[in-house]
Amino acid sequence: MLEAADLPNDVEALKAELAAAKALVLSQKLELEKLRFEIAYLKRWRYGRSSEQLDSKLSQMQLTLEDLEASLAEIPERIRPVSKEPAARPVRRALPAHLPRQEVIHESAGTCPECGGALRRLGEDVSEMLEYIPGRYQVIRHVRPKFSCAGCQKIVQAGAPSRPIARGLAAPGFLAHVLVSKYADHLPLYRQSQIYAREGLELDRSTLADWVGGASELLEPLVDALGRYVLAAQKQHGDDTPVPVLCPGRGSTKQGRLWTYVRDDRPAGSNEPPAVWFRYSPDRKGERPKTHLASFVGVLQADAYAGFDRLYGERIQEAACWAHARRKFYEIHVALASPIAAVALDRIGRLYAIEAEIRGKPAEERCAVRQGRAGPELEALHAWLHATVTNLSRKSELALAIRYALSHWVALTRYRDDGRLEIDNNAAERALRAVALGRKNWLFAGSDDGGERAAAIYSLLGTAKLNELDPEGYLRYVLERIADHPINRIAELLPWNVATQLPSLRLAA
Repeated sequence: MLEAADLPNDVEALKAELAAAKALVLSQKLELEKLRFEIAYLKRWRYGRSSEQLDSKLSQMQLTLEDLEASLAEIPERIRPVSKEPAARPVRRALPAHLPRQEVIHESAGTCPECGGALRRLGEDVSEMLEYIPGRYQVIRHVRPKFSCAGCQKIVQAGAPSRPIARGLAAPGFLAHVLVSKYADHLPLYRQSQIYAREGLELDRSTLADWVGGASELLEPLVDALGRYVLAAQKQHGDDTPVPVLCPGRGSTKQGRLWTYVRDDRPAGSNEPPAVWFRYSPDRKGERPKTHLASFVGVLQADAYAGFDRLYGERIQEAACWAHARRKFYEIHVALASPIAAVALDRIGRLYAIEAEIRGKPAEERCAVRQGRAGPELEALHAWLHATVTNLSRKSELALAIRYALSHWVALTRYRDDGRLEIDNNAAERALRAVALGRKNWLFAGSDDGGERAAAIYSLLGTAKLNELDPEGYLRYVLERIADHPINRIAELLPWNVATQLPSLRLAA
């Protein structure tokens, strides 16, 4: 979001900047019109036929369209131009007790079907089925009576209530539902529009896109506060994942990235709240994490991505991931049943067994246990790796896996001497699972702006989950208040600061 301090002081320069902004908006509007025309054309072309290729193209264009419309909604109005193992048997859990029950009595005949004799009650069998009743929607009528003073004839009336989006029809709860459906349940807006239509609500995709854009702009200061909190930690978990992004007007995709940075010291006995902060970039250049972590000082736990290398030095130390190193041996073992890989997995497994015993213990205790027990295991593993690799072909997969571990040995063993650190980077990988699931469903981000919005909303939803809050309930709470909340106290709306006023996810489990 453009700040006043970023604007030039010169009037002519301001005019030039405004003209450039208007030109950008105009080009986006022209792109929207082009996309609308092409979608209408393709729908006529389809004419009821089933075509996977055509369906895919339509879906891509719909996603691009909704992201461009959401981007326009963020621009101020004044510059807008007019496995092999046997499957585990699932355990059936009781249906939640808080759900309302409707009882249906299936009465039997009053007499015995065999002899016609009288029947007496012995008991009953009860079975439950989960039914879905379409969601109920409600209209809130804000009535503001007008009064006239008998003495001076002044008209008196209460002020209009605040809305999350100026003049918007969406109340906070509905707006939260749209955001969670798009980013947590991975339903693009055009699909949501179809679902609402079945409920009798005619909400165009463009209307929903306006709401998403307006909500994203409203939530931006809160996401910034979340980022400051994450970067204030002494230890980070970092990772990234690819996101296909559509190139508007070209019909092709490029490879964007979503980066995640996780602050979670609960395994080291800390009571500080966990949080996750996502960032989007149009590429995977090393300058991206360098920019994201410009204010961070401490230890970064990450994989061996070369782009992170330029970060390490006096300000940031590297801690590598044993899960990443282990995965290489695991893949070899699964593919080739290699006995050498099996030995490596067993040795690494001993390190993880120690970690399981000290999870949640204070950092000092973890450090002492690691030095006393994991230290000898690491030394033995190091010697075994050196001895083993000399007997392998340099180009073999096993040799590559061993050389990976040896070349990152200092970073892999840093956790032994620092109880704050983890043995692996699984905290960041867990944070990216929602993105991986969404990528399978919505396939693409519609634009770079759409990727940035996704990163912002993922940050809030992911942090709510880490703090065991229902994401939709949390967003509803925030959207009810944020428009009127003082900007210098925005951190009061972070999930852990409002947790006592919201139901925990554990209550719904």
